[in-house]
Amino acid sequence: MCGRITQYRYPIEYTEPLGLTVISGLDPAPIGRYNVPPQSKVQLLHQDEDGLRMEGVRWGYAPFWAQGKRPPAINARVETAATSKFFRDIWRTGRAIVPADGWYEWKKDVADPKVKQPYYITLRTGEPMYLAALGQFPRGGQVEPREGDGFVIITASSGAGMLDIHDRRPLVLSPECAAHWLDPDLSPNEAEDLATEHGLCIEEFDWHPVSRAVGNVRNDGPQLIERISDPAI
Repeated sequence: MCGRITQYRYPIEYTEPLGLTVISGLDPAPIGRYNVPPQSKVQLLHQDEDGLRMEGVRWGYAPFWAQGKRPPAINARVETAATSKFFRDIWRTGRAIVPADGWYEWKKDVADPKVKQPYYITLRTGEPMYLAALGQFPRGGQVEPREGDGFVIITASSGAGMLDIHDRRPLVLSPECAAHWLDPDLSPNEAEDLATEHGLCIEEFDWHPVSRAVGNVRNDGPQLIERISDPAI
């Protein structure tokens, strides 16, 4: 799954590799977030009526008919998102990208599942990540969010090599595929092919243990992503 990410670079550092024009949202200051949790507003790239925007959107989504009946989802499985009743409408109209620097996963102790060790996962290259997402967001340049606005991050199977940390991971796309994912002319079927066939493979990633302080959403700062030498697991 994906339940905590980092976004700390300057916005332009995320958008330049995509080769796309962003009409608004490129703050000149770094985002500077090292512990981004669900239900908070996260910087998201999405198409609006007048072009591509980067703006804060709440991490969490439920279709109107499910609101109040269950907590908002924060992830969608790539294997079923295109066809599931919960996500199929936003699959057609709400493709988006979460630009990120990495994400956290918690490894459980087999002998004692209450003991968990967080790991921080990045690209081996150190470049920004582009997490495939789906959502409902402001349209037509509206500043104020509408009721029900939000997004989910698409996840895929971790595959061999990362299963010992967690069996699911975000669907990370190359800059080229991320730009294609954002193309409003991309058909739902083409989007499904892109998502299932073109996510980055496990060999592209690196990970290391970090302080359990990241488990508290009130903690933030670059010290959270530093490697520790004495992991619990």
